[in-house]
Amino acid sequence: MSETVTAEELKALQAPLKSRYRENAEAGVVTFRAEGRLEEGIACKVDTGRALVEAGLHPAAGGLGDQACSGDMLLEALAACTGVTLRAVATAIAFELRGGRVVVEGDLDFRGTLGVDKEAPVGFRDLRLTFDLETDEPQERIDQLLKLTERFCVVLQTIRQAPEVKTALALRETASA
Repeated sequence: MSETVTAEELKALQAPLKSRYRENAEAGVVTFRAEGRLEEGIACKVDTGRALVEAGLHPAAGGLGDQACSGDMLLEALAACTGVTLRAVATAIAFELRGGRVVVEGDLDFRGTLGVDKEAPVGFRDLRLTFDLETDEPQERIDQLLKLTERFCVVLQTIRQAPEVKTALALRETASA
């Protein structure tokens, strides 16, 4: 379990970061990366580094780096989904695939996340998805595999065609002692 952090402690952790990002805009840009390994069966192995994931702030936002960052988790989900989808499509079209990798990278500008620069976006500004495949299939079949993988990957399509997201707030009464 993580320790409770007060607003003052959080401000103290973030103040030098905010100052640095104001002085150097590029210092606030962090490239995230996730990788999935395509091995046997219709599966993609993504190393999260934890069995039970506890999410927390990224160090560029004041975190200590001992918890998973939700940005990493998003890229891991994209790597996992595209890897599983690619394997499923390869199986469905009898595509000879010995193995490979799915690499996902994304650039996030923490100036937006921390409210340092109102013009800086909140969220990833660029995502890059690369497939490194071990196959002797002709280019036409490789193109078909990638086209179908992109078409049927749930996470990729959700990112590309973002659905409307509705938020709700539920308040719970705290028990008085």
